[in-house]
Amino acid sequence: MVSSKTFPHENLELIKKAATKLSPWAHLATVGKDNRPDVVPVHPCWEGDVLWVLVGNSSVKSKNIAHNNHVAFHWQVTESGDGVEVWGTATLHSDVETKKRLWNGVFDYDLNAFAPGGPENSPDTGFMRIEPYRAIYLPQYGMGGRTEWRKA
Repeated sequence: MVSSKTFPHENLELIKKAATKLSPWAHLATVGKDNRPDVVPVHPCWEGDVLWVLVGNSSVKSKNIAHNNHVAFHWQVTESGDGVEVWGTATLHSDVETKKRLWNGVFDYDLNAFAPGGPENSPDTGFMRIEPYRAIYLPQYGMGGRTEWRKA
């Protein structure tokens, strides 16, 4: 394992692979206007070093991002205790050009199941873009080591 005092980009690559291997599902935490947390399961997908999540433009997640754009993810922990956490800043995108690009190349599931109108005819559908600034992979609840990354 890499020391938690060094944070090379290779650590982020290892963390991304670990997250993808753990589960397609993660729990996304946002904070609302009432300054209380909200946690929901989502299916995030990586595009390079950025995470994307399909959202409803009027969803609680989207409303919370308008209030506070800091988010956290926690991938479901395996029986052996492996886990991944990612912190980042989020922005919302509902323009058709972005929707078309993401619809047909980034996500590993059929977005039409959630927005049958496709990118052009799903006006309440958008995407949350998360720019990570910190990530941790903890095998066996951290007893198996710790790999950490922080944005420079």
